[in-house]
Amino acid sequence: MEEETQTAPREDIDSFAGVEADTGNIFEKIDAWADGFFRLLPNIAVALVLLVLFWFLARGAAALVRRSGRKRGRDNLGDVGASLLRWLVTILGIMLAVTIVAPSISPGDLFAGLGIGSVAIGFAFKDILQNMLAGILILIRQPFEVGDQIVSGGHEGTVERIETRATLIKTYDGRRVVIPNSDIYTDAVVVNTAFDKRRSQYDVLIGCSDDIDGACAIMVEAASRCDGVLSDPAPEAIPWGMDADGNTIRLRWWTEPARANVVHVWGRVIRDTYNALNEKGVDLPYPTRMVLFHDQTEATDGDRTAQREGWPAKGDSPEPRRIADAIRTAASQKP
Repeated sequence: MEEETQTAPREDIDSFAGVEADTGNIFEKIDAWADGFFRLLPNIAVALVLLVLFWFLARGAAALVRRSGRKRGRDNLGDVGASLLRWLVTILGIMLAVTIVAPSISPGDLFAGLGIGSVAIGFAFKDILQNMLAGILILIRQPFEVGDQIVSGGHEGTVERIETRATLIKTYDGRRVVIPNSDIYTDAVVVNTAFDKRRSQYDVLIGCSDDIDGACAIMVEAASRCDGVLSDPAPEAIPWGMDADGNTIRLRWWTEPARANVVHVWGRVIRDTYNALNEKGVDLPYPTRMVLFHDQTEATDGDRTAQREGWPAKGDSPEPRRIADAIRTAASQKP
């Protein structure tokens, strides 16, 4: 049996031949790309030199801004300004280098593309840019400085550093808290060291029969002798209330604003004030409470058929059970 031979259709043969003939274009394309690359080599070299020049220019400008900030005592603002200026000069150098390598691209096209890209970047990094802008405003307006003691968002401590993204504070127990600048700029911030003096106060309860004016004089004298209490303004004691357990006197004094001074002076004032009042015989009463038993009010108290407390009437005997009777019964049963 003779094997049948199959031949491809004529149109398929022609298409294969056409494909084989077109492969020569690949070498032409590669040759054209190589020629274009070699023609652009001078432009690329110039662009690289320009990038190097702008890189040094950016570093020099950043160093000048940083040095200017340090001379004015605003190191953080100088660091932030130097960083922003360095990036701005670097981006400008990259844009100019692109226009040199590709002369068909004009600077206007780059700025237009940069504007559209800035909008997209702004939406993508909204929180980061918001914190950066808030950090720049904080550094410019200076509501507080590095070294100030502040309270923000429930955190209290000493400002260590103000960065473009966040403000770093060190708490009094030796921990670091990183607070986003947008939170600090939009929320209330208490600056404890904004002024050179800070007031503290403490309420002291004395007996109802004690001389209020005399107790005020004793407390003011004791506070004035404490180390760290400022003489201007002088300490003062103000009658503040007539309470159930006695009369309240509010003692107020001024110290330096740092937390360490406030805490240590507070302890000395409380100690010396207590000792002075105790030596002068001023009563420092404890809270007084009165407890009433049932047999100390009405005759019907304890009578399970007549009492008003809502207890159920139980037991055979409706007679009230008095404490005095219970004590006498217990005493009679002792041997």
